[in-house]
Order: sequence, then structure tokens, then C-alpha cells
Amino acid sequence: MLRRAAAAAEVLGWWVVLTAVWTVLIGSVDPLETAVGAAAALLAACAARGARRAAA
Repeated sequence: MLRRAAAAAEVLGWWVVLTAVWTVLIGSVDPLETAVGAAAALLAACAARGARRAAA
């Protein structure tokens, strides 16, 4: 149970950071662009966690 919580916290942390970077880099904050950026950030967060686990 603790491992799942740690994994969820790691993905959530990556997602927050990557979504913030996306929001800063786009010119206008449109709801559709925000949704697409959040979805892309979630995929990237999962990939980052997988890459970290593969390297360990």
C-alpha cells in the first residue's frame, strides 16, 4: 500500500511540474490547450517514473 502511495505521489509531482512548465511556455491559456497539456504531462510523468525505475 505504501509503495502505491509513493508511486502516485511521484507521478503527481512530475505531473504538477510538467503541467506548470507547459502553462508557462504556451502563449495564451485556452481551456483546450490546458487539457491537452495536462494529458501530455501525465503521459510524460508516467514515462519519467518508468525511466527512473528502469535506471535503478
